[in-house]
Amino acid sequence: MDSSPTLTFPPRPQSCANLDALAPLTFLGWRLGLAAIVASLAVSFFLYGYALVYWRNADMDLMVIYNALVLNDGKPQQFFDHTGYLTILSVKVWLEMLHAFGLLDSYSLSSMPQASSPEAFDAAMTSVVRAGRLLAWLIASVSVLVFAGLVRAVVRDWRLALIATFAFAFSGGLAIHERILRTELVAACPVIFALMILIVIGRRASIARPLWMALAAALCVLGLENKVQAILLVAALPLLILPFGGADSTSVAFWRNGRSAFSLAIVSVIAAVVAIWTAWPLIVTGFDRALLDAAGFRPLLFACFGAYQAALLLLIGACMLAYAAIWRISTAETLASMAAIAAGASVALLALNLGYNSGNVIAVFNPLEKMLKFVDAGTAAAANQSSLTDIFRLLLDGIASVAARYSFVLHSSPRPTVFLTWLIVPGIVYAWLRGERQSAVQAFLLLMAAVGIDVLGVRRGLKSEYFIFTDPLIILAGAFLLERMPDLRLRKWAYPIALILFTLQIVISQAEPIKYALMRRGPEPICEWNQHYLPLMPLPWCPVSHS
Repeated sequence: MDSSPTLTFPPRPQSCANLDALAPLTFLGWRLGLAAIVASLAVSFFLYGYALVYWRNADMDLMVIYNALVLNDGKPQQFFDHTGYLTILSVKVWLEMLHAFGLLDSYSLSSMPQASSPEAFDAAMTSVVRAGRLLAWLIASVSVLVFAGLVRAVVRDWRLALIATFAFAFSGGLAIHERILRTELVAACPVIFALMILIVIGRRASIARPLWMALAAALCVLGLENKVQAILLVAALPLLILPFGGADSTSVAFWRNGRSAFSLAIVSVIAAVVAIWTAWPLIVTGFDRALLDAAGFRPLLFACFGAYQAALLLLIGACMLAYAAIWRISTAETLASMAAIAAGASVALLALNLGYNSGNVIAVFNPLEKMLKFVDAGTAAAANQSSLTDIFRLLLDGIASVAARYSFVLHSSPRPTVFLTWLIVPGIVYAWLRGERQSAVQAFLLLMAAVGIDVLGVRRGLKSEYFIFTDPLIILAGAFLLERMPDLRLRKWAYPIALILFTLQIVISQAEPIKYALMRRGPEPICEWNQHYLPLMPLPWCPVSHS
């Protein structure tokens, strides 16, 4: 049983032994505390982000801005590395909207001054990049608010939810993404939100549960459409959700009423068939061999495309059946939920038609092949040759690298969330020993998912930008442990530890933004890639290509 009772404490606040460690840190209350978090993000953004010279974070500010300008000129998207589809599309619309309101002059490539007029070009690009940074900050702030609402539904104790929201808002990943136009935030957050939705609806049954599952599936696909690395998080979801159930997970009476329940399930299946049929042209394009060969994609398994995608679909189906058996979900609701997931995912695929380009489509349907185009030579060789020895060696190397990073001492990074793992690991052991087996399993799976995704991320350097995929998993793992063991918050050492973590979260998360703000490096390194990523927009300080 996975109940989450509201905390009640002895009426002796003056006694340190009975002081809730989170109380002094959440003295503002839920709404004011949330407002303070969002306001702090704004202060950080405007101090160490908004006013930076426009080329300081050229990777990826200029790449995204350039593609938005190109799209506003009616030309096709030219950046497909991640794919960055939703980020680029949102910046395109944002620039158009600002221009329509008279707040931005240069919103398309043709409206930009030429590089031969450096002062005019710099002024125009400064305005465009700052507009883009504002959008990044707004997206980050909204993501924090959505996370807050969902974590409040997940753990129910508002103090714990507020602390979890603070940890997310001041995580190393979000600190980067609130001031740079990158693709990871818009990819990771939808999948994280899908996980949190699944946890909420898994714990408390309702008639509308299949609809929420359709939303979760749609969010996963939307995340994948923006950055293919989201496939790692998506693949973990079916296993992560298995232990999140309880007595209230059992299907409600409606779904146990044979005739009406199966009638609705049949309607759900019909809706799924219609949605799949509508998205079918995209599916065909996604596995078009001519397009895949032209893009340089190589099949990952069995010399054919679609093998691991089919395996992932089977895993999702198997985990849904297992969840239904464990937590007593009726056959009709299980069938309706499977159909809802298929429908939700298919509808989300249609978003690819908003700014259609086959390059985006084949990347979304073949995410691992797309990822392999950007890994180091050793990883690519191991994957293409299917050498188990080389793959095992790379995994061990990744595990060692992640262990060093999580220690912080052996490999420091601007990631304060690693300090939570120092408490989560012994917390899992302690929870298991005191009989909180379900909570221990929940936290363990979340932590292992974070570690596994980070291990694979090592092949791309596990940069600060990638922390957004796994930091929320670590935060949720800690929240679930505290939710089930609230007495730990009353121990005499709890408040000093909480205060130290609170301080570290603020200080370390701001290290990277401050570093960029104080950086004195010039824009010359951009010339190494500008002709590839910005072919139609020469830069004043880079030599012009004559090819």
